[in-house]
Amino acid sequence: IFIDKEYSLYISDSRNNRVVKWKKDAKEGIIVACGNGEGNSLKQLDSPRGVFVDHLGQIYVTDYGNHRVMRWCDGDEEGETVVGGNGDGNQSDQLSFPTGLSFDNEENLYVVDQENHRIQKYEKI
Repeated sequence: IFIDKEYSLYISDSRNNRVVKWKKDAKEGIIVACGNGEGNSLKQLDSPRGVFVDHLGQIYVTDYGNHRVMRWCDGDEEGETVVGGNGDGNQSDQLSFPTGLSFDNEENLYVVDQENHRIQKYEKI
């Protein structure tokens, strides 16, 4: 879950493989990332977990089953892999079931790499 400055709520909907945005006082959510079923294409997620929205409105999601972190810009139908995506593993360019993420004030990305029992730091993405 992530809450932005306008108090919109972003929910990583793992079972439905998508991210849904709920604006403050909304009666219905809006799909802002994926919604194309489970898979590994750039239009799909596999059990998304952590979600973060940066100051530009870009949505970052830990794609648990695909061992990667994806980014969507507002209105994009297709995301891009920003880290991982090189299979399940423990090398510096691999993740193993990432579950959470955050950024620091210098725009470095931190990813919870669950099965490798580590936090990965990536300098300014």
